[in-house]
Amino acid sequence: MIIDFHTHIFPKEVRENLDKYRKKDPLFRLIFGGKRTNMLGETKKAKMVGVEDLIAGMDRSGVDKSVICGFVWSDDGLTRDGNNYILESVKRYPDRLIGFTSVQLKDRDKMVKEIERCVGLGAKGVGEIVTEPHGVAIDDEKVLRPIVEVSKSLNIPIMVHANETVGHYYVGKAKTELSRYYNFILSYPDIDIILAHWGGGLLFYELMPEVARACERVYYDTAASIFLYTPRVYSAAVHIIGADKILFGTDYPLIDHRRYFEQIENSGLPKKDIDKIYGENAERIMRL
Repeated sequence: MIIDFHTHIFPKEVRENLDKYRKKDPLFRLIFGGKRTNMLGETKKAKMVGVEDLIAGMDRSGVDKSVICGFVWSDDGLTRDGNNYILESVKRYPDRLIGFTSVQLKDRDKMVKEIERCVGLGAKGVGEIVTEPHGVAIDDEKVLRPIVEVSKSLNIPIMVHANETVGHYYVGKAKTELSRYYNFILSYPDIDIILAHWGGGLLFYELMPEVARACERVYYDTAASIFLYTPRVYSAAVHIIGADKILFGTDYPLIDHRRYFEQIENSGLPKKDIDKIYGENAERIMRL
């Protein structure tokens, strides 16, 4: 089974009224404000898709299931609308989609209630959590602890955005140092945490025994890998953390699944490791 652990979809209302939503949310305006320079230095428009487009892309590429995320709106009403679309999409395609809940980071009580509501209606995780653009530090316990505690009580994982702080600039690249993600992980050792985008390189520090111990329940997805690292990252990551901790993720529609397949299958990894990355690890984490 192939499971894409990192995709994003938007309801038709948002996709067809971009100017309206650009005015409502500064991060949305930054990411979807027209043409932008991507991680390869190419100037292109940011892509957005609805659930039908995602399913069609999965069918073309042979992807069995996808974890779907929304957007980290600063407004709780927009967050709720986006989550409703995720829940409706899962209801339409229950055998193909796994819904994660988006959260706004301003109101503790509303965050907790929204997570509880969505999980009660079928969501299986929380994320992708993005903190810096909203003026929140990832290791700010006052903000993050309520999210983690309710997720832990519901026995669901959380997905956190992380990016490298060196290398080329691209729109949306945050400046949060890896030490702050490490502080976050140290604070919550008893919940599954998925760090997106190879964890901003945190996985390389698992060569340090104390970091490896702290990150025992930390997993890393491959989203946007093609724009960030050479294909050698797959063999290097398996050597350092093992294939059991890597999740296939594309950030679809950012990059087509098939470009990842080509890199992974030419990486020199044995089939047993590729099978773990493609889906076995996700099946285990999500208890499928």
